Amino acid sequence: MNDKEQLVLQTIKKNPYLSQNEMANQLNMSRPNLANIISGLIKKGEIIGRAYVLPEENEIIAIGGANVDRKFHIDGKVQYGTSNPANVTESVGGVARNIAENLGRLGNAVKLITTFGQDQDANTIQQVSNGFINFDLSENLPDRKTGSYNAILDTSGELVLAMADMGIYDLLLPNLLMKHEAAIINAKCIIVDLNCPKETLLYLQNIATKRNTPFIIVPVSSPKMKNMPNDLKGVTYFICNRDEGEMYLNIKIENEDDCKNAIQLLLEQGAENVVVTLGSQGVIAGNKNATKHFPAFKVNKIEDVTGAGDAFVSAVIHGVLHGEEFFDSVQFGLYNSAKTLESDKTVRQNLSINELEKWRSL
Repeated sequence: MNDKEQLVLQTIKKNPYLSQNEMANQLNMSRPNLANIISGLIKKGEIIGRAYVLPEENEIIAIGGANVDRKFHIDGKVQYGTSNPANVTESVGGVARNIAENLGRLGNAVKLITTFGQDQDANTIQQVSNGFINFDLSENLPDRKTGSYNAILDTSGELVLAMADMGIYDLLLPNLLMKHEAAIINAKCIIVDLNCPKETLLYLQNIATKRNTPFIIVPVSSPKMKNMPNDLKGVTYFICNRDEGEMYLNIKIENEDDCKNAIQLLLEQGAENVVVTLGSQGVIAGNKNATKHFPAFKVNKIEDVTGAGDAFVSAVIHGVLHGEEFFDSVQFGLYNSAKTLESDKTVRQNLSINELEKWRSL
């Protein structure tokens, strides 16, 4: 090895988590020159595997559910214990996938890490989503069934009952994610939903804390709160609904003061920014600077509630990643959620950066 190769190799040994830009700046050389040296070291066998050279910080990594949603729309009043006339629609869903598609439609580069079965549902999800989401890091597992979500909705679009087959996400374990650690370590931000096991949340929390990477936890349902880490250290944004907040904190949230108290407790747990969503009552958002109530945007007619929460989260994330103040980003989220409620699609088809900006004139 020549002197430059030895210098690069020693730098990698000291800190294998440096990106190429960071390493080039540290060694006072151009990135193309550094890349050539690293390529030579790989050919010589001095570096084994790509994990030594990490991708640049330009992609959002979303981790969690991607499934097929089947929605049964009841015709008339819901009657329990008997057959109800209904029409069925089918679409792709999953919390992490929905958030990823919203972000992709807003022009962000997003990679999704999820687990699929080797079945038609997996093909359907990828075919529908490919224009907005990169699935290179996702895994197709033999002898497993892709996740599915079946919802029963009343005539107003409100959820009556939902059934979720999400067992495949129990395999989204750290050993699977470690195969893609280079991408995760250098992500623009990490978004994880609670379909993932607790040990995966702890693994990602550790990476985000060490790398100071924006880290967003998105609950899926109250029962899934068991997958939450023990504290919220390193969590940049924690966004939950009232029931999920009650479950995590083991308290009742019955009014605005209770909600503000819950936000304070979540901040004390280590979260930097917290939002508690309250449905038609809007949201309450807070950080160390302030806690504010934001009313919901007017909805002309609710077509379908599915995906509205994911629309809120994705627009908040888009805003903060593009330099918006946190509370302005919350307004982005409320607008996107309202417009998604007016759509019969889980992710509305007319979403764009210019369209999202319309909230400023309302």
